[in-house]
Amino acid sequence: MILLMPMIPTPIDAEAAAPNGSRKPTVAAPASASPELTARPHRRIFTAQDKLRILADTDRAADTGGIAAILRREGLYSSALTDWRRQRDAGALGALTPVKRGPKIAEPNPLAAEVALLQKENARLALRLKRAEAVMDVQKNELGSGVRLWR
Repeated sequence: MILLMPMIPTPIDAEAAAPNGSRKPTVAAPASASPELTARPHRRIFTAQDKLRILADTDRAADTGGIAAILRREGLYSSALTDWRRQRDAGALGALTPVKRGPKIAEPNPLAAEVALLQKENARLALRLKRAEAVMDVQKNELGSGVRLWR
């Protein structure tokens, strides 16, 4: 058996009534959105000193709920604290420094400029060698045509 709830008619105010007798919408139209874009939120970045300070605070916290109070104060999750402790225990102070996200840019090879210079010089010398061999071939052909320079 399906029960239906009766609809109760609501009186229309004189202010709410439109001039032609139709009803105005009961929900106000939302204010138009600002055409300006809001800045995209950024991740918080903790320096190695900040991480070590927070770890020292949590190590000193002896009373019940002390660590939780520190985590709430700093706005951290316990998993971040666990990761930082693991990095600190591994002796990786450098690992505590924040890493820039995204694709890594390869550092230029310090020998790349020297290699480019040597390749350019090699191409120049190869061209000189080719020209010198061509000159020697021409001289051989002239000698083979019957002209003798030596006895």
